[in-house]
Amino acid sequence: MSKIGPEQLETELSSEEPPYVLDVRPREAYQREHIDGSHNVPVYHDLRRGDEAEFRRTLSDVPADTTVVTVCKAGIVARKATTILEDEGYDAVTLAGGQRRWNGYQNGSFGYRLRSALVGLLP
Repeated sequence: MSKIGPEQLETELSSEEPPYVLDVRPREAYQREHIDGSHNVPVYHDLRRGDEAEFRRTLSDVPADTTVVTVCKAGIVARKATTILEDEGYDAVTLAGGQRRWNGYQNGSFGYRLRSALVGLLP
């Protein structure tokens, strides 16, 4: 399963063929903050419980001809959505670190810069 970092996602969002960003967090969380242009399917709690039915019912609304980037709070539940999408034949990736990491990147937070530097040092 593939992941995408905030830097790469930001670049791809401004490309000629941007990815479809699918945010699976609860509606209230999405309304508080989200990636511009993203689409909300509030199935976070269902997927955490292992219930895929509601998410699968929404797949007809997700374009099959573009990369889908899944987003949740920290990236864990979004990985489940990515796996389901991949199983259904979608080109899907997970936003590494989820909305938290996106916010850190957008805000240039010290924690984000530190984690990015440490990851860059790993082989």
